[in-house]
Amino acid sequence: MRIAPLPCSKEIFPVGIDESDAIKGPRPKAAAQYLLEQMRNAGAQKAYIILRSGKWDIPKYFEDGSRLNLDIAYLIMRRPYGVPYTLDQAYPFVKDATILFGFPDIIMFPNEVFTSMLNKRKQGGCDIVVALFSATQPKKMDMVELDADNNIKSIHIKPPQTTLDLTWIAAAWTPVFTEFMHALISDRLNEQDISKELYIGDVIQAALGSNIKVSSVHIKEGRYLDIGTPEDLLQSTGFVQSLEAHEKPLK
Repeated sequence: MRIAPLPCSKEIFPVGIDESDAIKGPRPKAAAQYLLEQMRNAGAQKAYIILRSGKWDIPKYFEDGSRLNLDIAYLIMRRPYGVPYTLDQAYPFVKDATILFGFPDIIMFPNEVFTSMLNKRKQGGCDIVVALFSATQPKKMDMVELDADNNIKSIHIKPPQTTLDLTWIAAAWTPVFTEFMHALISDRLNEQDISKELYIGDVIQAALGSNIKVSSVHIKEGRYLDIGTPEDLLQSTGFVQSLEAHEKPLK
């Protein structure tokens, strides 16, 4: 853990104030709560949180999700080979569903990012839509290269040097992409191809070379903060306060 020691998992580190409970009044708001609320406001009814062993404070904090008007279930990560393997833990439960995906330790604004992606998917008949943001630290991100028509040309995973300026922060996809990722992971496991960590960006790159329809929405005024380092964690409260001032309250 890059920011250890912490008194709690970074995903539930308090970074803002929750004013949605008129009876109990203002309460601390955890980092991952922003993501869950944004998914809920885009129409999500169920959320699966995939945990590694030891992060038991996360289910203790969110419990069954009723406080957020979400049904939350928890799964345990068994395959430490990258995020796609972790996500595949939920495959039996979500293979027929539309998926909203985000990183619980990345706080992003505006609140309508998932709604924008779902609208784009419906309009374009896409299998996966990613939300593009201006990258603040390209070396730490999946950088996205666009062609002349602003279609995604390729994904560059944490490039040491780049002239690209867009990264993807969240995604929405259909069962078509879920099956594609599940098949790719199954093939790698069968071939014991686990020597190199697999990123979601790698799966999207593979999808670009197949019959999967990949699209994007550019969140031109979007902002994000990855709280995975001490310096970014220190910025998180001010980051949230400054951006929430321009957002409508999440009910």
